[in-house]
Formats: sequence, C-alpha cells, structure tokens
Amino acid sequence: MNKIWLNSYPADVPETIDPDRYASVVEMCDEACSRHPDRPAFGNYGSILTFSELDRYSDAFAAYLQQHCGLEAGDRVALMMPNILAYPVAMLGAMRAGGIIVNTNPMYTARELEHQLNDAGAMIVVVFENALPAVLAARPKTALETIVITRIGDFMAWPKSFLFNWISRRRSPAPTPRVADAVTLARAVRVGIGSELSRPDISGSDLAFLQYTGGTTGRSKGAMLSHRNIVANILQVVAWFGDRSDRGHEIVITALPLYHIYALTGNCFAFLTQGCMNYLITDPRDIGRFIKEMKRVRFTAITGVNTLFNALLQHPKFSEIDFTSLKFSIGGGMAVQRTVAERWEEITGSVLAEGYGLTESSPVVAINRFDAGEFTGCIGLPVPSTEIRIIDEDGVEMAVGETGDLCVRGPQVMQGYWNDPEETSAVLDDEGWLSTGDIALVREDGYIRIIDRKKDMILVSGFNVYPNEIEGVAVAHPAVNEVAAIGVPDEKSTEAVKLVVVRTDETLSEQALIDYCRTQLTGYKVPRKIEFVNELPKSNVGKILRREVREQYGGLRRTHFIRPQAGTYGDVYRHCRSPLAGEMISLPLFATAT
Repeated sequence: MNKIWLNSYPADVPETIDPDRYASVVEMCDEACSRHPDRPAFGNYGSILTFSELDRYSDAFAAYLQQHCGLEAGDRVALMMPNILAYPVAMLGAMRAGGIIVNTNPMYTARELEHQLNDAGAMIVVVFENALPAVLAARPKTALETIVITRIGDFMAWPKSFLFNWISRRRSPAPTPRVADAVTLARAVRVGIGSELSRPDISGSDLAFLQYTGGTTGRSKGAMLSHRNIVANILQVVAWFGDRSDRGHEIVITALPLYHIYALTGNCFAFLTQGCMNYLITDPRDIGRFIKEMKRVRFTAITGVNTLFNALLQHPKFSEIDFTSLKFSIGGGMAVQRTVAERWEEITGSVLAEGYGLTESSPVVAINRFDAGEFTGCIGLPVPSTEIRIIDEDGVEMAVGETGDLCVRGPQVMQGYWNDPEETSAVLDDEGWLSTGDIALVREDGYIRIIDRKKDMILVSGFNVYPNEIEGVAVAHPAVNEVAAIGVPDEKSTEAVKLVVVRTDETLSEQALIDYCRTQLTGYKVPRKIEFVNELPKSNVGKILRREVREQYGGLRRTHFIRPQAGTYGDVYRHCRSPLAGEMISLPLFATAT
C-alpha cells in the first residue's frame, strides 16, 4: 500500500526514525539519568523518586543480582508487582545486569504463575509481598532460585515508608509468609551499593522483554521484544509528540499497570527517556482515591482505556480536578466510545486521542494527531517507520476504503513467540508482516479505522455484525454504563446479537434498550437478548474480555446478577485511615483469584 498516511502527518513529525540510534533501552535510560539527575522520574502516593535515585538504586540492585544471585546476561527475571516505586528500580536494575524482564500480573494464581515462570525459564522473581503466597505455591514446580520481596513503602522517605508497610501488613488477608532464603529489595539495594557491577555489552538484537499475551487462544505466549524493538517504539512515540512536548517537564498519570506493554512503553519509557515524570497510580479501581492523587500534581498527560475514562467521568468529584495543564489524553487497549470521548472533552477541555497497538508490536502502531481538534473515531495514522496493509482471506491486498485484515511491519514488531515457532508462523511471515487479527480499512486520508476483531465478529443470517458498532449505540443510552455485545446460537439466523449490560438505572428494561437500539440499527443488528449484570469481566488494564463474556453469558439466559470477580482491583484493595496524614489511603492486598 502506498504510504498515503504521510500526507496527513503533522509538519514536525518525521517519516522515519533510526531504531539503531541507541544500542539498548538501558543506554536510553542511562542518558536520561545523566541529563536530568535532580528531576523527578516517578511519583507515588506523594513520594518522589528522582533520576539520580533511580540511577543509584537500580545500579546497586544490578550489582546484587550479579554478585549474590549469579545473574548472567540473558537470564530471565520475573517482576510481579503493581505500580509502586520499586518497579522501575527492579526493572532497570535487572536490565543493567543483562537480564530479560518477564512481566507478571501480581494477581496471578499459582497455576497461572507456574505456566509463565516455567515457559520463560525464570530463576529470579521480584515479587510484591502480598503476592508472595502465589509464588511460594508455584515455586516447587518451577526453577525459581531467588525471591526478592518488594513492599509498598520501598524508596519512600521515613517515616512514610514504615507507615505504608506497617498498614499494608496489618490489612493483608493473611500474614506475610517468612521465607528463609528470600531477601527484601531494600536490603538487596543496600548490599549492592558496596558490590561491583560488571556491565554486559547489550546489542539491539538482545531480548529486553518476554511480554506474555493470552490473545484469544487461552494459552499465554511470550512475545520476544528485543532492545531494538523497544528503542524503536520509544522513538516512534516520542517523534509523534513532536514540538508539542516539553522535554523534561511533562507529568503523565500512569494508572495502567507497568507490567502491561501499553503503560510500559507508552508511559514508563516514552516519558522516562525524555526526562519526564510518571506519576504512578497503584489502585486505579479506587476512583475516589485516584482522583485525590490526580489533584496532587499538575499533570500534563494521561493514558487509559475506555472503561477507565468512563469510570472517572462517572465520579461526581472528577470535574473538580484542575485540567488547565492537561495537553495529552490518549486512549488505547480497546475501542474508545464516542460518548466517552465527547464527555471527556466536555469536562477536561482535552481531546481524547485514540491510539492502537498490540503486545507483538511493542505496542504502538498508530496514533491520532494531538492537534486533531475533535475525536475522530479512528485509531489514527501509522507512526514513523511503520507500514500497514489490508488483505483479504487469500492474502490479496485490498484497495483504499475496503475492509480486510490489518497487517503491520516495522522495527517495533516482535522477533516471534518464545519457544513457539508454530504460533509465530501463524502471525508473522517471512517478510516481517505481522497479522493483527483485526478487521480494518484505510481511508483516503490515511487514517485507519478498526471495524472489529475477526474472532469477535457475529454472523447473523450471513451478514457480518461487528460488536464495536452495537456497543457504541447501546452505551449512548443514558442508563447504560458498560456493555459487551456477543453472538449467541439462534435457530433462525445462525447467531443473534446479545448485549450484556451494566446499567446506571435499575428501571431500564430489556425491551426499552432493544427499542432504543432499533432506532439506531438496521434490523439484523438489533440485539435479540439483553442480560443485566453487576460487572463485566475485564483484563488487568480494564479491557472488557469478550471471550470471557461469551463463556459466561453465551447461553440464552435471562437476567442474572453476578458478584464482582475475585482477584480484581475492586476486591484486593482495602482502605484504612492514615494516623499521620489523616486521609484515606488505598493499600494493595492482592487476594488470590478463584
């Protein structure tokens, strides 16, 4: 496909970037630490970690891993923690020692963790203390040799660090197990300060991350992301900001978990390497506390998913935040609904710019222009040095405006799936084209519009029905908070459309919502069934999981109320009053999911 999108590029955004400008992600971070030593790199609960502190602590941890744990270049190090100050220290430290990072969800059960640790071959895990029981349960069936325990107060100043750690332990659903051969991150850093670090040579082809993604197959696969992949995507994102970004002074609200690729590259590295600050939100599900944290700092950027933005907008105190400094609002991870985007702009004055990516592309593929002036309903334009094409089922390239499978090629595309050549060949061809599994079209102006996931498409009497369209209509109803559209078996039409709905008004009936949809949709697209629930199943970043919705509600059941999922942020955080600060603080407890 001709690069027609270049005609719509902002004047200050280059067509290409140089993915070999830096040898590694470590080199980019080293440069940022040396250039901005006194600036804040990360914030959390009002505490600040400066670039010089990040540099010193991570270097010490790298030395500890080398000298006391026997870490060698290429060894895998699992990180299992929420958004706390310990995360960037542990991550950069492990990378400086030559380790490959294996990001792990701190809410994983022992079974889920066992698979990932064994598949990656991780021998070291850095784990948040309240997630330790899952690690200990999985350990006998893995090759784990070293356990490093982190705490919420790590790298906070005294006495705040003591207070947060004390409350966290008291509010934990079970006492933190004592592990004779484990070490705390704080102690590892203290010991490492007196140890010598031998920096390994890291090249662009070396792996930086094994980033696990479940996709729709149900089996977690490790996307091999090299240092060159991540460097390229950082430079692509930074280039897209152009002259609108004030290097060294931006503050981004980082509510999505850093162990997820969206926040890892789009927030952590893109802002860190430019000398800017990530303000970490440990528990984004506690919206009240989240808003209090947003009031602490004059943030200039925020990223999130549609459900997160919607939850903020629903809170009565959200409009009390000072948005005068906000320049960049970026949505991704799932389709941003127009009603949410319009409401966001109305309250914040900032246009919500939708972007698109996937774990296998480090992740960013496309972003809307920040000066668009309004919500476009598209995922934007391919970022520099990125090619796209739309193909049919036979691999024939489609013309502009025609719908087909979206394929991507660029320096940010993964090397493949770890130890899984069969799955790799299914999505990545010999020419470097990655099949995304998304159905899309490219407009004349080069903007990409996602129609839907191929595997989520609903077939009604031979007609393709795309869930995104149905959901966009249904959620515009004032009594609908969240919705997922799925296909259910139907004798007359192969499949029928069913909506699983979280409503804001209990008086909303099935028939009323069906009648509303009928005014907006052609006959075969109108939902035949409605099921009202208390909560929809979501991923760790708040993306509605249609596969799980289908599994739970794919029958033709009537209204059925469910309890919130065990293991979600809403269940695993409890609240307690700080005796010093006199305010509510939210502490992570991470109960095991069932």
